Formats: sequence, C-alpha cells, structure tokens
Amino acid sequence: MNQSFRWDAVGDAFPLLLEGFRVTLLATVLGTLVAAVLGLAVAVAGRAPSRFVTVPVKALTEFVRSTPLLVQLVGAAAVFSSVEPLTIGIIVLGVHYAAYTSEVYRAGIDGVPKGQWEACRALSMSPRRTWQAVILPQAVRNVLPALGNYAISMFKETPFLAVITVQEMVFEARKYGADHFVYTEVFTLAGLVFLVASYPTSLLMRKLEKRLGH
Repeated sequence: MNQSFRWDAVGDAFPLLLEGFRVTLLATVLGTLVAAVLGLAVAVAGRAPSRFVTVPVKALTEFVRSTPLLVQLVGAAAVFSSVEPLTIGIIVLGVHYAAYTSEVYRAGIDGVPKGQWEACRALSMSPRRTWQAVILPQAVRNVLPALGNYAISMFKETPFLAVITVQEMVFEARKYGADHFVYTEVFTLAGLVFLVASYPTSLLMRKLEKRLGH
C-alpha cells in the first residue's frame, strides 16, 4: 500500500541528519587535506632519481588505485581495530584519493615549461629552492580545479564510512529509518543535502577552471 510522504518525519529527522552532515563535512575536509599533502609528496617522490624510491611509491600507488575504497576501509578497520573509526575513515579516504591527486600534481609539474627549470639551474638555485619558489607554485595553481573536483567526489563517497560505523549523514538516515520505519523521506532529505552542498561547489570549480585557463 502506498503511503503519503511524511513531512513530519522530515522535520523530525533533519537535526539528526545535520549532525551526521557535520561528521561528513569533517571527514571530507580532513580527508582532502591528507590527499592534497600526501598526493603532492607522492608526485615529488615519483620524480626521485633513485629507483629504490620510485618503484615502491609506484607499486603502492597502483595497489591503492586497483582496490575498492570499501575494501580498504574494512581492511584498515580490521587491522587497526583500536583506532577510532572516524580517524580510520579520514586516513583511508585521504590515502585513497592521494593516489589520484598525485597524478594531477604530476601533470601540473610536467606542465611547467622546461625553461623554468633551466633558468633555476642557470641561477644556481638549490633543488629545494627550485621546487618551493618556482615549480610548485605554478603546478599547484594549475591543478586547483582538479583537486576541488576530487574533494567533491570524496564528499559523495563518505557514505562508505558507514560500513565501519562512522555516524555520518547516511548512517544517521538509515538509523532513523530503521527506528521509525521511514526510509523514503530521510534518504530523500539526505540526497537533497548532498545536492545542495555539492552542486554549488562544482559550479565554483568550473568557474575557477575557466578563470585559471585564461
């Protein structure tokens, strides 16, 4: 038997979903920071002159890319069972997306004109100074829109954290639905919150990409 849409359930569940959204947002922001920093480190390490550095880095990166995020979450939670689930979720999200942001950084670094490298060598700049003052500022500026898009993707994949009992928004929606036998309303509300949060951000990333493209 079809039931009418229960608006009272929407109002009742909204505060709980907002609390879950706070966890979702926290996981996304911190996970993005981990992915941005670690991805940059992986991209730079991938250009190291020693194969003892590049080979393990490449192998680990390919392993992360070749395994599902869900499997990584469950595996990490099983191995580090004494660690808080939210902490595990943030780190796994960050490591997972670092494997992809590293390629974005690599493309940004490769996009820096060779003349910039040659000019640094002509000025006898140290490798560290070359990276910090010349190469990375240009590379990071060029890849900001792509990094933003990965942040949006991470935000939309935070519901996977529910499998390791992180009480993010979809976890709260499912819990409320199970307690009150109301699913359509709460999951519709959760979907709308995701839409309202992610769509304006995606438009901002497009605008930034066009601006940096000029």
